[in-house]
Amino acid sequence: MSILVNKDTKIIVQGLTGKTGTFHTEQALEYYGTKMVAGVHPKKGGETWSSGVDSAAELPIFATVGEAKEATGADASVIYVPPAGAGAAIIEAIDAEVPFIVCITEGIPVADMIKVKARLDKSKSRLLGPNCPGILTPEECKIGIMPGSIFKKGSVGVVSRSGTLTYEAVFQTSNAGLGQTTAVGIGGDPVKGTEFIDVLEMFLADDETKSMIMIGEIGGSAEEEAAQFLMDEAKKGRSKPMAGFIAGRTAPPGRTMGHAGAVISGGKGGAEDKIAAMEEAGIRVSPSPAKLGETLLEVLKG
Repeated sequence: MSILVNKDTKIIVQGLTGKTGTFHTEQALEYYGTKMVAGVHPKKGGETWSSGVDSAAELPIFATVGEAKEATGADASVIYVPPAGAGAAIIEAIDAEVPFIVCITEGIPVADMIKVKARLDKSKSRLLGPNCPGILTPEECKIGIMPGSIFKKGSVGVVSRSGTLTYEAVFQTSNAGLGQTTAVGIGGDPVKGTEFIDVLEMFLADDETKSMIMIGEIGGSAEEEAAQFLMDEAKKGRSKPMAGFIAGRTAPPGRTMGHAGAVISGGKGGAEDKIAAMEEAGIRVSPSPAKLGETLLEVLKG
């Protein structure tokens, strides 16, 4: 079982007709035929989107997410809508009961995301992001902006708060000959959908995922909460070999590290606390992102 997405996942694109949506939809279609089934644009319903790369690739455009879902049977949506309208786009997908929503957009106002979160918590939808690179199951399905060329089908589940470090973990595990089951970039915003614990729970339950990598960063308490979750699960006899990394170790308190979520305040969210919590939970913390593959191999060799 692949986590969240596989070769049968049908995806609609909110914001397909823009430059970003077009580029990444073309990339997804080229990646093992990821099933992109429709686009959504309130003013372009009834039109057709054509790929500039593959002349045979055409997708119908619908005026609403609800219409697109009904016509195509889509079970996922990816959002490339600019920040001002992205919150409303997520809510539209939630209201249309799309099971899995991936929002790539960076810079959505926190006030908008608070409204989204309130709606999300009462729904059956799962949101990944915003401000995330998406999700990729090697040789099956690519939703978002991850570079498919570095992936290799294998046994490691990767979950990360940092976009670029997601790619580093993937690159390292491919080079180490381990490959990945699924890589999930949860994004670094303070208010978001899917958290570390949600993904770790899925990786623990997935028979194909034999080991895991978790990449966190300074700020917030998600890594400490994930470490506690892993310790609680280990007591029930559920655990898998694991490596990790914390970005922003050298940042001074009060410094924001690119991500809205990565700010240390009041003695919470520091790198050393996170590393200590992860090590206590049995995660081997890599000294650098470039050694993640090596670190995980060491853990696997015992």
